[in-house]
Amino acid sequence: MPIRQLPPNLVNRIAAGEVVERPASVVKELIENAIDAGARRIDVVVDGGGRRLIRVTDDGSGMDAGDLALAVERHATSKLAGDDLERIVTLGFRGEALPSIGAVARLSIASRASSASEAHEIAVDAGRKSALKPAALAGGTRVEVRDLFYATPARLKFMKSARAEAAAIADVVKRLALAKPEIGFSLGSQDRVSLRLEACPAGLIDHALARLACILGEAFAADALPLRVARGGMALEGFAGLPTLHRPNALQLYLVVNGRPVRDKLLVGTVRAAYGDLVPQGRYPMLALFLDLPPHEVDVNVHPAKSELRFRDPNAVRALIVAALKEALETAGHRATSSLAQAALDRVLRPGERARPQLGGGAYRAPPGRSRQAFGFSDNAQAPLDPLAEPSGDTRGTSTEDAALGANYPLGAARAQLHDTFIIAETEDALVIVDQHAAHERLVYERLKRSFSNGGIARQLLLIPEVVELDAESAGLLLGAAEDLERLGLVIEPFGASALVVREVPSLLGTCDVKGLLKDLADALAAEDDGEEKRLLAARLDHVLSTMACHGSVRAGRRLSPEEMNALLRDMERTPFTGQCNHGRPTYVELKLTDIEKLFSRR
Repeated sequence: MPIRQLPPNLVNRIAAGEVVERPASVVKELIENAIDAGARRIDVVVDGGGRRLIRVTDDGSGMDAGDLALAVERHATSKLAGDDLERIVTLGFRGEALPSIGAVARLSIASRASSASEAHEIAVDAGRKSALKPAALAGGTRVEVRDLFYATPARLKFMKSARAEAAAIADVVKRLALAKPEIGFSLGSQDRVSLRLEACPAGLIDHALARLACILGEAFAADALPLRVARGGMALEGFAGLPTLHRPNALQLYLVVNGRPVRDKLLVGTVRAAYGDLVPQGRYPMLALFLDLPPHEVDVNVHPAKSELRFRDPNAVRALIVAALKEALETAGHRATSSLAQAALDRVLRPGERARPQLGGGAYRAPPGRSRQAFGFSDNAQAPLDPLAEPSGDTRGTSTEDAALGANYPLGAARAQLHDTFIIAETEDALVIVDQHAAHERLVYERLKRSFSNGGIARQLLLIPEVVELDAESAGLLLGAAEDLERLGLVIEPFGASALVVREVPSLLGTCDVKGLLKDLADALAAEDDGEEKRLLAARLDHVLSTMACHGSVRAGRRLSPEEMNALLRDMERTPFTGQCNHGRPTYVELKLTDIEKLFSRR
C-alpha cells in the first residue's frame, strides 16, 4: 500500500486522543484556558457525565474576532510570547485543546474582549469550522461542547457510566479550585449547583483552609497541620493531614506545582516516604501541598495532559518535601484525628452496621482463660514494665489529689483498665480510651530509633541463651544478616543445621518473644527482592525496628498498675507520632463529654 498523507480532519481526530481522553479532560483544558485568561469566576455545567453537554463560562479577558477565529486552529496560542519552553508560566501553552475538542464533538465558543464593543461566536462541528457571527455576551468567554466523541464512535465504547464520568469531572474541578483559591468556582447541572466555592483572600495558610474543608472535608480541616518552608529558590507551603487520617487511594493527595495540579509519581512517592510507617501499608495520607520553584527548574512539557513533571534537581525537591512534612508531623506529637471519636460514636448509635476491618492488623481477641473482669485496677503485685521510663513524680500516687492533677494532662489520668487491654483515662472535658499494646509499641519503636541514631542500641546478655528452631532457609537468611542484627542489639549464632542461639537482645525489649521475633525478621528478609542485594539496615531498618518493638511491647491481656498506666500516658504525651502504632492504627480515641452526654439524651 503506498504512503499517503492523512487529511487534516483525520489528523486532528488522531491527535485529539492524546489530549481529550474523557469528558474530565475537556473540562480540565477549558478551565485552564479560563484561568490563563485572568478569570476571577469560573462556572461549569455538565449533562450526561459530560457526554451530552459541557459548558464553561468565565469572566476573563475574552477574545476579539481575530483571536477567536485563530483559537480553533492547531498549535495557535497566546501563551508563549517567545519560543522558550523552559519558562512556561501559564497552565496551557501547546495550542491543541480547542481544535482537538472541535475534531471529536460539536464545539461553540462565544467571547468578548474587555475592550470590544460586541461579542462574537464561532462553531466547530467534527473539525468543520463555521464563520464568525455576532453573539450576546456581556464579557469573558463561554465554551459549549455537545455530543462529545460523536465523531469518533470507537471512543464511546470506552466511556464509563455517567456517574463515574461526573465524579471524574468533579475531581478535576476540585483540584483546579484548590490550586487557585483566589478564583471562585461552581459546578453543577442545568438544574442545580452541586459545588460552589467562593474566592478566598490572598494568603494560603491564613485563608484557604475554608476551601480545603469544602474539598477535602471538615475532618481534614480539623486535623490539618500547616507547613511553610523555603530553600534554594524553592518554596513549599500547605497543609498535611494527621497520619491517622488516611484513605485507600491517592485521590486525596492534592499536589500543586507552580499553580498547576499534578499527579506526579515522584511527588506521590516522596509524600509516602515522608509519612513512612505512620500510615498503614496500602493507605495514603490526606494533604494539600503547593510547591513553587523557578520555571526553568521544572519541565511541564512531558505529556499532552501536563500532569507529569520532570525536575532538574529531583533530589532537592524530594529533600525539601520530606523535611517539611516530617517537621510538621513531629509538631503534632501524640495527636490523633478527631474523626475517630465521631466514628466510635456512630458505631454506638448504629450498632447494627457491620464493623470495618482493623487497619494494619487483626481485631483484638481475648487470650484464652483470661479474666473477664470488665474493668478496675489490679490489686496483685507485679514488677514494673522494663521498657517504660520511670513515671513522673506527680503521677505515681493513687490519692485523689494526684488523680485530679493527672486530669490536667492532654491524655488525662488513668481511671481504669478495660479487659486488661484498654486504658480508660479522664481529662477535664473528655474520656480517653488507649490501646495499651499499640501505644507502647510506638513508644518502644521510637526509643529504638533514637538509640540507634545516637550510636547504637544497648544490649542485655541473656542469662540462659535461647535456642530457636527454624527452617534451613530462614536460619540462613538471619545468619547472613547477623552483623547488621548485632548493630541493632540482637546477637545470634548458628546452632546446628537449622537452629540459632540468641545470646543478647536489645535491652529496651525486656523479656520479649525471641522465637516469634526471629521468625518475623526472617520473613522480612525473605520479602526482599531476589535480584537485589540484602541491605538490612539501608532498606529495612524501620521495618526491622518496628518488628522488634512489636515483640517487646506490653501485650493485650497484661494487667497494669495505676502507676504503669499513668507512666504510659505521660510517655505518649512526650513522644512524637504516638497517635498511631507502627502499623498505622490509632492508639487512642478521645470522646468529648458533650458527645457522651448526647448518647444519654442529656443534650
